Amino acid sequence: MQLKASELEGVYIVTIEGNVDTNSAPEVKSGLDKIINSGASKLILDLQLMDYISSAGLRILLITGKQLKGSNGELRLSRMNESVKDVFDISGFSSIFNIFDSVEDAQKDF
Repeated sequence: MQLKASELEGVYIVTIEGNVDTNSAPEVKSGLDKIINSGASKLILDLQLMDYISSAGLRILLITGKQLKGSNGELRLSRMNESVKDVFDISGFSSIFNIFDSVEDAQKDF
C-alpha cells in the first residue's frame, strides 16, 4: 500500500495504491492525519490504483470524513474501480460519501 499526496489551490489529492485492509489501515490513517494536521480541510482520494478495501479501510475513511466535516472540510472520493465500488455499494458507503468519476469532477465547486 502506498499513499501519494499533492496539493492544488488548497485541495489535497491523495492517491492510494494497493490494498487497504486490517494491516495497512493504520498506515493510511496515519498518512491522512498528517495531511489534515498540516492544515488540509479539502481532501480528494484518488482510488484508481486501490485494489481492495476491507471494513477496516472503510472505517478509516468514515473517521477521516467525520474529522474533516467537524472542521468545515470535506472528503471526496474519485476514480474507484469496479471491485472497490462494489464494496462501497454493498456496505452502503456509496450513500455516505461524494463519489466522482474523475479527480477533475471532484475538484469542481470545492
